[in-house]
Amino acid sequence: MKKLSHLDAQGTARMVDVSNKDVSAREASAEAVIILSDDAFEAAKTGNAPKGDVLATARIAGIMAAKKTPDLIPLCHPLALSKADIEFEWLDERCAVRVIATVKCAGRTGVEMEALTAASVAALTIYDMTKALDKGAVIESVKLLTKSGGKSGDYAAPAQKVFKTPSSSTRAKPKVIMNEVAAPRPGPLAQRDAFREFMAAHRLRPTQWAKDAGVQPAQILAYLTGQSRTLTAETAKKLARVAKVRVEDMYR
Repeated sequence: MKKLSHLDAQGTARMVDVSNKDVSAREASAEAVIILSDDAFEAAKTGNAPKGDVLATARIAGIMAAKKTPDLIPLCHPLALSKADIEFEWLDERCAVRVIATVKCAGRTGVEMEALTAASVAALTIYDMTKALDKGAVIESVKLLTKSGGKSGDYAAPAQKVFKTPSSSTRAKPKVIMNEVAAPRPGPLAQRDAFREFMAAHRLRPTQWAKDAGVQPAQILAYLTGQSRTLTAETAKKLARVAKVRVEDMYR
């Protein structure tokens, strides 16, 4: 079993010495989902929340949190971040908001904690902005989505199924939209979850898979983190060719 790097031989907590590691490009994305009441969700979405613009405030809070992570998590290294970005996705069927935080730097250690902290604080800020309407909001699914760079290489979270599969009588038929991948599963979220599940099952790492297919890793990472709604048809074909499957197999 691997030893915990934050513990020394006596089991005492310590900051890991990274001075001998090479500086490399690091990137991580994390998510948090906050479930609101109908009234709070509607107010946030329409801009009628008691405290003002919910997402604008949450975005700034998340970015600030990424920069302040070493002040909040005791053993994290101070890092010179080159990017901290917060995006949101309205989950109408659940009255929820999905927060996606993406953080980049060039350094000797990763930015996973910065991404997780950013997503968490952005979700907490949504709670604060809407608590006058809903004190029972629930924050769930705080997790790392992807990371790249460093000795441990790339990581993509396996899919977590939270949506019920429609019956055969109600399941939507696949549609082909110009320059987009056909959606054989109901809705973009389910399709993205299936894509993550496919990657995990086939042990495909975003950076290496993209390199083998001749596409930019950012295209895969943007899709996995929800920053991009779809993969282009051409990108999907190249990825499927390398994985030796049909395009539709990546979304089942």
